[in-house]
Order: sequence, then C-alpha cells, then structure tokens
Amino acid sequence: MHIDALKTLVIDALEDLKAQDIAVLDVSRLTSVTDRMVVATGTSTRHVAALADNVVQAAKDQGMAPLGVEGENGADWVLVDLGSLVVHVMLPETRQLYDLERLWADLPSDAESRVEHSS
Repeated sequence: MHIDALKTLVIDALEDLKAQDIAVLDVSRLTSVTDRMVVATGTSTRHVAALADNVVQAAKDQGMAPLGVEGENGADWVLVDLGSLVVHVMLPETRQLYDLERLWADLPSDAESRVEHSS
C-alpha cells in the first residue's frame, strides 16, 4: 500500500474513534526504520487500546497485517508497526512526557550522522 493511502487509512481509523491531537511526522530523512510516524492521544487506557485496535483492524481489512503491536497490556502507550508507518497512541501525560514530536524534530538526519561520524 502506498504511504499516502496508508496514512489516510490510519488517520481515518483514529478519527473514527475520536483520537485527539493527531500528528504526522515525516522521519524518512532521520531513520531507515520507517518513513512516517503518526502520534495520537486517547483519553483513557481503554480509549488508547480501542484506537490502536481500530488501526489494526482497518489495516487488516485492507489486507495488511501489522508487523507488530506493543504496549496493549498497560495501554498508556500502544505502538502499531505497519512497516513504512508506525502509529503511537498515548495517554496525554505519556505523550507529554516522551514528547516524540520534539524528539524526532531535534534528531540529525542519517546523512548528517554519517558525515559527523566519518570526520
């Protein structure tokens, strides 16, 4: 599935269950692990789990099985790995604590890292 179609699928699945503060991060220049990250907030552990489950189900409905799902037990942060797109669904306090948007914005790109290490 094309990355833009996958992003739309994920955002629609999150919006269907009223996720808050959905952010899309383009991390393709920063890591080779994934191209995009979607970060969203749920209002309770049940809401976080339901949002992640809805993303997983939407992907499966399109014939795309997630590579992995982590954090379902505590459900204050659930990660859904869809390969070229990784979804992070968090409680507000968890999202504020880890501040993924700022963390990824402050990282040097892979190209910059290679230059720094080779000098």
